[in-house]
Amino acid sequence: MNSGQQDPDERRRQQSGGVEIRAARPSDAEAVALMANLPGYRAGTLRLPFQSVEETRQWLEKPAPASINLVAVLDGQVVGNAGMRRHSGRQIHTGHLGMGVHDDFTGRGIGSALLAALVDAADNWLAIKRLELTVYIDNGPAIRLYEKFGFETEGRLRAFAFRNGEYVDAFTMARVRI
Repeated sequence: MNSGQQDPDERRRQQSGGVEIRAARPSDAEAVALMANLPGYRAGTLRLPFQSVEETRQWLEKPAPASINLVAVLDGQVVGNAGMRRHSGRQIHTGHLGMGVHDDFTGRGIGSALLAALVDAADNWLAIKRLELTVYIDNGPAIRLYEKFGFETEGRLRAFAFRNGEYVDAFTMARVRI
């Protein structure tokens, strides 16, 4: 690389309140797997307990087509991750997202920084009109975060997932650019 050129990952990095948002890499697998196994993080996702580093590494090495996978780094530690997958065909204008923040770092703006980066990519780089997600109905902080970014509840999915010995409902939420 020429000395005048910037590393592509470096160009994509965004700074927000000391949190660095960058593309996820296979070398992040151990840190992401560690987060995924934390009780609070896992409770907000569809992940099963005991996520292996190898499973996570494979997911990071072979991302879904038309997807963006990000991590949030604070003081050299991966403290959150988020992803967006663009749909295809007649839904090419839509994207589905998911995210999570390390249990010890919630409430510090990390989710906001990750979501801002995904919304920016959707709006300004991918021309995505509709962003959608699902969120458990008991995840008030996440719901408030999504609402802050213009997501609206569109419906309730009864018995959406089995979590910690019981069925849990989820909301479908979407942000549609006019």
